[in-house]
Amino acid sequence: MIIRLLLIILNIDLCISAEQTKTDLGTVIGIDLDTVFQVKRLIGRKFNDSSVQTDIKHFPFSVIEIKRKPVIRLNTHYGEKLFTPEEVSAMILGKMRDIAERFLDETVKNAVVTVPAYFNDAQRQATKDAGTIAGLNVLRIINEPTAAAIAFGLDKIKTWKEAKNVLVYDLGGGTFDVSLLAFDNGVFEVLATNGDTHLGGEDFDQRIIEYFIKLFKTKKGKDAGKDLRAIEKLRREVEKAKRILSSEQKTRLEIESFIPNEDFSEILTRAKFEELNIDLFRSTLIPVENVLKDAHLVKSDIAEVLLVGGSIRIPKIRQILKEFFNGMEPARGINPDEAVAYGAAIQGAILAHDECVIDNEIVIIDVNPLTMGIEVKDGAMSDIIPRNSHIPITKAKPFTTVSDDQQIVTIRIFEGERPLAKHNHFLGEFD
Repeated sequence: MIIRLLLIILNIDLCISAEQTKTDLGTVIGIDLDTVFQVKRLIGRKFNDSSVQTDIKHFPFSVIEIKRKPVIRLNTHYGEKLFTPEEVSAMILGKMRDIAERFLDETVKNAVVTVPAYFNDAQRQATKDAGTIAGLNVLRIINEPTAAAIAFGLDKIKTWKEAKNVLVYDLGGGTFDVSLLAFDNGVFEVLATNGDTHLGGEDFDQRIIEYFIKLFKTKKGKDAGKDLRAIEKLRREVEKAKRILSSEQKTRLEIESFIPNEDFSEILTRAKFEELNIDLFRSTLIPVENVLKDAHLVKSDIAEVLLVGGSIRIPKIRQILKEFFNGMEPARGINPDEAVAYGAAIQGAILAHDECVIDNEIVIIDVNPLTMGIEVKDGAMSDIIPRNSHIPITKAKPFTTVSDDQQIVTIRIFEGERPLAKHNHFLGEFD
């Protein structure tokens, strides 16, 4: 039965505070400024990744390079401690496993974990490694938009009499995914997927933080941008304000002792919030257009638009999407915060051969998000498996050696859409 599976959703922000996580060494995360968050933006990436370099400038904790990978360095009561993103993620997973075990009163070993659809192979493997570190057997890694679509479509199986196309728009705290699926008699077929693993609510917050830091300097003549404590105080208030502006037109942010001898008090209007972020909001339409193009569909072919993730509560985003789809209202009846977890639970039920899904005869057909190929002469990327190919898949393509009578060939495998292999993500090599 499904109760023996731990169903985990990782589209929430990975954040560990002193109150939440303790180890045999005592509290090691969350000492003062050393609260760790946005780990999802580090996991599976190289330290020299441009997005990593951008993010670490805004983190209140230190991120250093060890073996070309980002490692979090914290100063705790027990001295300096180093944690990989996988280890921090494992703390979250371990905590969730403990909660499940207390609720079920039995040992939990298996898990279904969801990830952004546009995660590459390294990010997916790192997420799976985090589960292993947490003592879990990760049965399946599935894409978040696919999981959300399954949750939405489960109760449509018996009511929809013909095939329907559903677009899933998943905008969370740190990542953005769009997937286009076809629903037909219990078959959930992913037609195309696209997205940005570095776009979400945290980026909207950062725009507001930068605005207020400049405003404070103009009014007070003091630069709070280098005061990490002040930045984190402001970050918390900005996030609260963003949530309030989903239903109100304006709100006031107040921080006592923002910096020594100075308080902070400013009004943020919904209009100003939208003005500062409108380019980011509109940029989410690019992946929407891409999935339509890749699936060879047009707007009028879409039967439903499903909104997932906390950031879809921003009114301007809903307005932009509605206008793009010529006035179509997004689908209702599904909680955007719970949809992915619900879909993951269904996937877990399928793996556990639960009768509730067997009766519905659910079939899930997913795709690979990125093109896979090999490096050929002059460093070019030769595509073998195009993006959005149904998986699992086997493909063959003939090649010739560079030189006559060549005895050994090194095959270097990459994934990505760039014409030069070195600009894509390296997967591995063999002779």
